[in-house]
Amino acid sequence: MILEARSCHRLPNMTQKIADETDRRILRELIDDARLPNNELAERVGLSASACLRRLRRLEEAGIIQGYTTLVDPAVDGWTMTALASIRLSRQHEDEIRMFENAVREWDEVLECHLVTGSRDYVLTVMSSGLEHYERFIKEKIARLKCVDTIETSFVMNTIKARRI
Repeated sequence: MILEARSCHRLPNMTQKIADETDRRILRELIDDARLPNNELAERVGLSASACLRRLRRLEEAGIIQGYTTLVDPAVDGWTMTALASIRLSRQHEDEIRMFENAVREWDEVLECHLVTGSRDYVLTVMSSGLEHYERFIKEKIARLKCVDTIETSFVMNTIKARRI
């Protein structure tokens, strides 16, 4: 579980703001361990501590590093089941899109929301404490939105790889 607010939006083109391979090494090291002290990070990427800190601040100011977060085992809060819910809206009108996206932002169960191409409009990653909780979530939240036409769910049986960048 990521304890961070994220919205369904496009990210700016970050490749223009990465200066060189040293910036990329800094980013790779921080992806592996965001709590890495600056002096150790500098040593790993071959910079002085002050030069590394300047680069780090520039990457933050440019929006390439968007924040730091703590990953928590979802089971701690009783979230033991992950579902992928594919949603089709009844129409793709601006008011219905806004209604759906605003609602999704308020639901704690939704970890991720993606606007997608194909036969569905959105794919949600939803955490719940079990099948009954997920059913209540569908009935009391998603299905009550007049803009939702269809909901198709796949349940995650096992996560083979999960990586955050």
